[in-house]
Amino acid sequence: MPLTEIRVAGFGGQGVILSAIVLGKACSIHQGQFATMTQNFGPEARGGACSAQLILSDTPVLYPYVTQPDIMVVMSQEAYVKFAPELKEGGMLIIERDLVRVTNVSEQDRIYSVPATRIAEELGKRMVLNIVMVGFFTAVTKLLEADAVRKAVADSVPASFRELNLKAFDKGYEYGVAALAAGPEKPDLEQNAAVSQEVV
Repeated sequence: MPLTEIRVAGFGGQGVILSAIVLGKACSIHQGQFATMTQNFGPEARGGACSAQLILSDTPVLYPYVTQPDIMVVMSQEAYVKFAPELKEGGMLIIERDLVRVTNVSEQDRIYSVPATRIAEELGKRMVLNIVMVGFFTAVTKLLEADAVRKAVADSVPASFRELNLKAFDKGYEYGVAALAAGPEKPDLEQNAAVSQEVV
């Protein structure tokens, strides 16, 4: 794959860092390519802004920091407001449908959304929403092989939760396959402009 810059963002407690670790592990260990990851937290360990920067490539990564993400995965409104302006023109924005309202997007941006928290709750554990997002990401970006990511999920979670996390991955992946077939979503830009004015 060509060098791809990714930012995963949300709030502490959503499993943002683990999401990036799983994707990086899938790329570097299970596909034999290259990945780097850096992370940062807000002042609160749980509930504060949290993000991980991930670079995936088929050649060695010479600079480990994301400068302008090709893909952004956003799981909270605060993270969207803070990081969305960094997205490269025409980039891909992946959002948690129930937690993020999209505003001020370029018409060239490709947007895909998934109700990851709801899917996770249906599986019995809200905490696996991050693995639902990982499955969705795998399907809509087609950057990584599904088997490689699935193996990375199995390697990265406690044995007692392995089956649940693999189910979460599969559900997210299935949702992503359908979303990719339907094509990118186009939010109502006029409505979003009105929302932005209300916020101001």
